[in-house]
Amino acid sequence: MKILVIGGGGREHALVWKLKQSPHATQLFCAPGNPGIAELAECVPIAANVIAELTEFAESQQIGLTIVGPEDPLTQGIVEQFQEHDLRIFGPNRVAARLEGSKAFAKSLMAKRGIPTARYAEFDNYEKALQYVRKQGAPIVIKADGLAAGKGVTVAQSLDEAEDALTAVMQRKVFGEAGTRVIVEEFMTGEEMTVLAFSDGHTVKPMIPSQDHKPVFDGDRGPNTGGMGAYAPVPHLQHHLPEIQSCILEPMAAVLRDEGIVYQGVLYAGLMITAGGPKVVEFNVRFGDPEAQVVLPLLQTDLVEIIDAILDQRLDALDLQWSEQASLCVVAAAEGYPGPPVKGTPIGLPETPGDSLQIFHAGTAEYDGQLVANGGRGLGITAWANGLTAAREQAYDCLEQIRFPGMHFRQDIGLKALG
Repeated sequence: MKILVIGGGGREHALVWKLKQSPHATQLFCAPGNPGIAELAECVPIAANVIAELTEFAESQQIGLTIVGPEDPLTQGIVEQFQEHDLRIFGPNRVAARLEGSKAFAKSLMAKRGIPTARYAEFDNYEKALQYVRKQGAPIVIKADGLAAGKGVTVAQSLDEAEDALTAVMQRKVFGEAGTRVIVEEFMTGEEMTVLAFSDGHTVKPMIPSQDHKPVFDGDRGPNTGGMGAYAPVPHLQHHLPEIQSCILEPMAAVLRDEGIVYQGVLYAGLMITAGGPKVVEFNVRFGDPEAQVVLPLLQTDLVEIIDAILDQRLDALDLQWSEQASLCVVAAAEGYPGPPVKGTPIGLPETPGDSLQIFHAGTAEYDGQLVANGGRGLGITAWANGLTAAREQAYDCLEQIRFPGMHFRQDIGLKALG
């Protein structure tokens, strides 16, 4: 079967790498891809949001399955477009993708089913939002309602910081139309955890849980990023999984069905494990990045067979198998990130690392045969081993061999689980 993966980041590299292991994948394409993906698949120079050209390519190449990596094309209706042309595609449709495309929509669904989440208020008026924030006090959380590439959330520790965030989002429009409406949430304390799940609209099967590290600096300090690293599983929080399944994942699938939405794809639950139990921080509608880089290496069931079962609504008959190993990913970011990154700096990589370590490319490009930085999160160094300590040592040992000017990374990935 010919398979097309849409996207060009670390998540898509991990997907292509996993699909390459399937005997069902006879030929792999990725649009637009990146230099790392190009070693595994044929890269097609079509951006992920140019839906008409992607559709035409899939038709002309007789693509048997398309897998959508990023959220933008999902919220823009790529699934419906492909289906209109009788093309098989994996991901939720435009209406279902509003679960990530609008935080207000997600909050309204959670309220209907009593899914635990932070108390909140939503505003499309700056002065009213400002008045509410001043009344609530800090710490408090400000979220742009729409898509903001993982950077639309400010956890404000002071009123000044909260007011600055509101001004940036609603008045200066740093996230464009995504900030026309804001969600103001109570500040939740606890540890964050991500549970990705496969859903065919009726059956929801969770994957191995992972823990992302959003702030840019060690100790969870500094502004939020798209994710500076992750590890899986999360042994000290595993006992919450039954509650997450029964009180969060299954109720969300049920309320979507109540709305007439058959959710087929990956359901991403970003959670805060509070003293009162798990609460939802956000829902996303695709594999996480960098969560995919640590979860997919532990998946033993053929990914193509899982996706086929989802699209045919027979996920209940499939038994998912997972490795008992642990995996850990550290992101090597470019100078300036999470602000505007410095691009074009040469990257030096070690030789092929081996069977238990993979360097996933994200913000990279190739100019005149030289690998260079081309985005904020350049590389995701992922290792897996019999235990988190060993996986962590492998990843950081490899990172010591990678060099590019201005490169920075967190040095504390995984330490929460290791005490």
